[in-house]
Amino acid sequence: MSAGTYTPRPGGAPLGRMITAQTALETRMLLRNGEQLLLTVIIPTLLLVLFSAVDIVDTGAGESVDFLTPGILALAVMSTAFTGQAIATGFERRYGVLKRLAASPLPRWALMTAKTLAVLVTEVLQVVLLTVIAFALGWSPQGNPLAVLLLLVLGTAAFSGLGLLMAGTLKAEATLAAANLVFLLLLVGGGVIVPLDKFPDAVQSVLGLLPIAALSDGLREVLQRGASMPWGDLGVLAVWAVLGLGAAARFFRWE
Repeated sequence: MSAGTYTPRPGGAPLGRMITAQTALETRMLLRNGEQLLLTVIIPTLLLVLFSAVDIVDTGAGESVDFLTPGILALAVMSTAFTGQAIATGFERRYGVLKRLAASPLPRWALMTAKTLAVLVTEVLQVVLLTVIAFALGWSPQGNPLAVLLLLVLGTAAFSGLGLLMAGTLKAEATLAAANLVFLLLLVGGGVIVPLDKFPDAVQSVLGLLPIAALSDGLREVLQRGASMPWGDLGVLAVWAVLGLGAAARFFRWE
């Protein structure tokens, strides 16, 4: 046994291992939070089942579930990437968690990467659950899976940027109120359940530029109408992603 066998070697773990560990922690925190589960799982599931089974909203020709499922998938992305992440990060900032993590060997960008990866893991679970339920209700999807994946990724980036911007600039209580209010407003006016053509013409053009409307419409174009690649909706989401993530990186306050 050499003299240096038990010599201490202080230092941080490899970066990849730190990001993986933080991602696992963030994912467990998301899934253990009752309010997060309400937003990310229970509400989208109830809305899908209720509006598919009961003819409350006129969704046009075809089965209601074919119209509703893309919108509910978009709602699931928004609930996790925007509402849930904004609220959780806002309170972490208030209680000094982010400040302490920022002083750890884990770089700040790696912390945000871990948060984003945790959101993606949660969204995968959401999509799988909602897809199984939709198939049980008689859903008949079509279209290009690559287009669906691209829409979901861009939608996640757009909503994550907006959620982090809100959490990093407002007080925790204000973030809680604002995030829930935006969730409700976009649920009603974002084309998730109520088709945008039910709104006045002057309002439709404005609502169509919202990220939730672009994500809902893009998924509907692919999954319901069989479009190959909804470039217009992808462009809207890309703009929101660039603006949201850029503003979050510029204005996010760690304390």
